[in-house]
Amino acid sequence: MNEDTNPGRFETHYANLRGFRQAYVHEGKGGVPLVLVHGWPETKRIWWRNIAELAAAGFEVIVPDLRGFGESEVGPDGFHDVVSHSRDLYALVHHVLGHERVVVAGGDLGGPVIQDISLRWPGFVDRMLLFNSPVPFDKEKMAGMSTRAPREAADYFRRQGTDADALAAELDTPEKRRRYIATFYGSRFWAHPGKFSDAEIDFQTEPWADGAKMRASFGGYESAFSQSARSEPTMVQTRKSNPTRCFILFGPSDHVLYPEFDRMAAVVFPDHVGPFIVRDCGHFLQWEAADVLNGAVRAFCGDLLAGR
Repeated sequence: MNEDTNPGRFETHYANLRGFRQAYVHEGKGGVPLVLVHGWPETKRIWWRNIAELAAAGFEVIVPDLRGFGESEVGPDGFHDVVSHSRDLYALVHHVLGHERVVVAGGDLGGPVIQDISLRWPGFVDRMLLFNSPVPFDKEKMAGMSTRAPREAADYFRRQGTDADALAAELDTPEKRRRYIATFYGSRFWAHPGKFSDAEIDFQTEPWADGAKMRASFGGYESAFSQSARSEPTMVQTRKSNPTRCFILFGPSDHVLYPEFDRMAAVVFPDHVGPFIVRDCGHFLQWEAADVLNGAVRAFCGDLLAGR
């Protein structure tokens, strides 16, 4: 079996915190703490091409399944929004694993989560690597930029955010759920064409057979439309600028994110490295251009690694 698609390649650990069981991979203990946060429609498996190399480079790599995703349980309070994920991860990394400062990396939903963590607990995030992620909108500073995601790609967003129960009812078998998720790796062109083989799509969609977790995963989209789906306001909503040192990457083949994410992120993070465009790469940069991301993390954190 190809190790990239081996579900058992890394041991899964569990922490019982905040009322549910959270699954996570934990490799390279004793190194520089590095938290890799997946988005939607992903699980911790999207980081399978990064974990071993980064652990070998000297990082303590922590890769959770967010609540309601992968091997983690559904949130007991019914919330699956950015702040719920943010508080879960802080509890895991700080209270369970005992870290006072960490490096974080993420894209898609993982992006707002790590942004919220960096603002909610100042000083906890030493630095972050961000790619293909929502960022706050600054009307004045982003004037003239292409800041809107392609309208033709937004149908899934509206459906999951405003009609989640009906959509979940339509996806009433494991096979239907997996086929639905497979479109985001293939025909919806989130990834650069050809970056995911059939076997790799099968690997990434396998955790999505669970109907309760798929329904829970829509909570992030519901929170964009309804205050009742938000456990509390995000820090990202109230802060247009983030002082955290940030390395910005962008896969421009992404057909769902802002066309000028790179420039927008540079506005939000005044203390930044880049932005760097990763050609022939789309939304799933950590998988599609794993060597680029791994190299960026090593270079960005060279001083931290040297201090160990």
